[in-house]
Amino acid sequence: MSSEAPYILVLYYSRTGQTAEMATQIARGVARIPGIEARIRTVPSVSPDTEASLPAVPDDGAPYASKDDLANCSGLAIGSPTRFGNMAAPLKYFLDSTGDLWLNGALAGKPAGAFTSTGSLHGGQESTLLTMMVPLLHHGMVLCGVPYSENALNETTAGGTPYGPSHWAGTGEQQAVTDHEKTICQTFGERLAGLAVKLSD
Repeated sequence: MSSEAPYILVLYYSRTGQTAEMATQIARGVARIPGIEARIRTVPSVSPDTEASLPAVPDDGAPYASKDDLANCSGLAIGSPTRFGNMAAPLKYFLDSTGDLWLNGALAGKPAGAFTSTGSLHGGQESTLLTMMVPLLHHGMVLCGVPYSENALNETTAGGTPYGPSHWAGTGEQQAVTDHEKTICQTFGERLAGLAVKLSD
C-alpha cells in the first residue's frame, strides 16, 4: 500500500452516462465510511486503429485508470454496460492487462464487486455481474454483493440484484437512475468500503 489515504477504486466504462452515474452513487456510499475514500476512474474505448486515437486525458468525466490505481486500492467496484451478457470490451481489455498484478498477488484478499446497466430489463444484468466477478476471483479478491436487508432490492421495479447494483436504461430515450437504484448503489459502496476497512485490520 502507498502512504496516501486508503481508497475504493470505482472503475467503469460508460457510453451514455448511466454507468457513470452509478459510479457516482457508489462513491457516495463509500463516503459514509470514515477513514476511506472513493477514487472514480474510467477506461478508454477500444479501437481497431493501430495509432492512438483518443487523448491521454478524457475531455470530460473521470480520468483514465492506471494499473497503479488498481494495485494500490483497498477495494474495487467495477462497472460496465451489458454486452451480450458480459462486460464491454474496454473494461475487459483493461483487466486483461493486469496479469502482472495477478502474478504478484497485489489484489488478493481485497473486497470487490460489480455493477452494470442494461438497455432491456432482462438484458443480462445478472449474467453480466456474474461474469465480471470471474477475473476478480482469479485475482483472489473477496466478493461483495448487496444483501436483502437493503429494502430497495425488494421494492425496485427497475434494476438491482443481490449480485450487485444494476440499472435498466431502456432501449430508446435513456431512463434516469431511479431512487431505488441509487439507494442500492450507495448501500453497495458503503458495504464495500466497510469490508475494506475491516479486511485491512
